[in-house]
Amino acid sequence: MLDDPKLDVRFPAAAPASAEDLLGELRGGLDVGDERVREFLSAFGRRLLRPVLARRHPELGSLGFFLRPSELARTVDGLANEHVRVPRGLVFHVPPANVDTVFVYSWALSALMGNRNIVRLSPRSGPVAEVILETLHDALADADPVIAATQRIVSYGRSDSVTAALSAACDLRVVWGGDRTVQEMRRHPLAPHARDLVFPDRSSFAVVGAAAWLCAPRAARVTVAEGFVNDTYWFDQAACSSPRTVFWVGAEGDCDAARTDFCEHVSRVVAVRGWGVDAAMAVEKRVSTYGLAADGLAESIEFRGNALANVTLSAAAAAPRQWLGAGTFAHARLGSLAELGSLVERRDQTMTHFGFARGELERLARELGGRGVDRMVPIGSALSFHRVWDGFDLPAEFTRLVTVIR
Repeated sequence: MLDDPKLDVRFPAAAPASAEDLLGELRGGLDVGDERVREFLSAFGRRLLRPVLARRHPELGSLGFFLRPSELARTVDGLANEHVRVPRGLVFHVPPANVDTVFVYSWALSALMGNRNIVRLSPRSGPVAEVILETLHDALADADPVIAATQRIVSYGRSDSVTAALSAACDLRVVWGGDRTVQEMRRHPLAPHARDLVFPDRSSFAVVGAAAWLCAPRAARVTVAEGFVNDTYWFDQAACSSPRTVFWVGAEGDCDAARTDFCEHVSRVVAVRGWGVDAAMAVEKRVSTYGLAADGLAESIEFRGNALANVTLSAAAAAPRQWLGAGTFAHARLGSLAELGSLVERRDQTMTHFGFARGELERLARELGGRGVDRMVPIGSALSFHRVWDGFDLPAEFTRLVTVIR
């Protein structure tokens, strides 16, 4: 693709502009927790929670819930300490193309911290991104003019000159989307005082206590199955926090029975929700799963139509980190939760769980000692964004501390 110095300015809507012009337009001062930003984000969040929108795009309902006034206040209040917090300055966000809502979480927290922001929205972003932009413009109509003066969402194709200019001008560069994106962005130098906040390739898994599953009331198992489907199917299982392997913990007989019952519940939820995959994805799933079998990593493979595939691994250590196709799950047994200690890798991000006490989870976190797993959340909460993500306290990362001694 030819290098094009013009950017498509998506928010606030404007004529295409060069990087130099864009940077020159951003002006106006904001404070950490600025009330004008809070009002705008709250208004935006309320619009996302409208039933007609939330029903059509459930992930936007989650985003709207994240932007409710009480959560924004909690985020700001959580930063209180003996230092004075100030905005970091200009933040350049490079979100992934495959999860349309990530750019909003990243941008919203940065704006809440008083920063000027430029978000590079991929030209390959999906229809949900368009709905978000429409809703942002709707909320902008009643917002303080400082919002339009300090915030920009732009799109552009591959352009080293634009990326280099925005990188050189920013005080913080936030890069999502995997190892390759991080490496490509690091080719463009930052100012000496600036730094990167990066989110490279990650993988995630689920852990279920077999005995706890078998003892759980049917209603609870249905709820967990529904949560598991939300965790995995919303973004075609491509989100970094969507589980790809399910580890069953307990005696062999219990694990076999629990896994069979779990898969039945998941299959019913998928059928009721009408989830499906196209022919190309169905072929992708078969190539991936049969590849595991050919490599001796899978004992058995079960397809339930094109939407659901279950792979029984020959050993827990064979748990795949790569994406195998939407609705493809590897299963393995562990004798105890502690056995995860030798299996976890640094790229493992989210562990969704069912059937374990808080003390057990905290003990595992300490035993892992930072070697991997940055989030332990109940099944159904894998995609629930939190201001602490991948081990980073994002509001703190988006601010600087000023020491004042009298």
